[in-house]
Amino acid sequence: MMKYAVVTGGSKGLGAKIVRNLLENNVYVISVSRGENEEIAQLKQVNNYQFFRCNLASPTEISNVFEEITKLVFSPETEGIYLVNNAGVIDPIETAGNLNDEAVLRNVQINLTAPIQISNLFLQKAKETNIPLMIANVTSGAGERPVHGWSLYCSTKAGINMFTKTVSLELENHQSPIKIFAYSPGIMDTEMQQKIRSSSEAAFAEIEKFQGYKEKGMLRSPQVVANALVTLMMEKEIENGKVYHVNELL
Repeated sequence: MMKYAVVTGGSKGLGAKIVRNLLENNVYVISVSRGENEEIAQLKQVNNYQFFRCNLASPTEISNVFEEITKLVFSPETEGIYLVNNAGVIDPIETAGNLNDEAVLRNVQINLTAPIQISNLFLQKAKETNIPLMIANVTSGAGERPVHGWSLYCSTKAGINMFTKTVSLELENHQSPIKIFAYSPGIMDTEMQQKIRSSSEAAFAEIEKFQGYKEKGMLRSPQVVANALVTLMMEKEIENGKVYHVNELL
């Protein structure tokens, strides 16, 4: 019997560390992103890792790629499946009234529509096959408070939080064993933080605070954050619909 994990945005940042950690825990990992992480590709064991290229800004591409993935993971030999909706974008960092339409649509598609679309498919397959499923949606503290210049990021993360809670309610009402939760990783030393620090003060009012996080060594390692998530998924009793914060787990 095999345990599978499907991780979106698995090529860099937190996603890459989640992939590495799951591989170390003898889970068969499927990494999904626009490009493959070369270090993971070189380290991978042939029998427990696959990479699927997918542009999560395209609903059609998501449908095609994830249909293939579900055929692989929802099999009679599968013991359980973890779905980690990790992929996300911070752009556009800009005040409302100055937003680019194309950037708005891309942000909503990647941060909110894609994880809903993927989760919906996995929920369908899990109900059809009775294979245990756990969904982890990576969110942000920005989904719980307004941040000047982050109207899209705050809104989509708030949306993923409410989607998680609503699906949990539906599962509970149907007495389903499927688990779903959200995970807020806090501030990490990743490319996303670099983008945040390089934005303008006019677009992002808290830029000096975030620059200070880096200068004062306050950014947490993605490895530490990934370890906390994987430990939560594999070793803890999950409270359905809960938004877990990394500070609670370390």
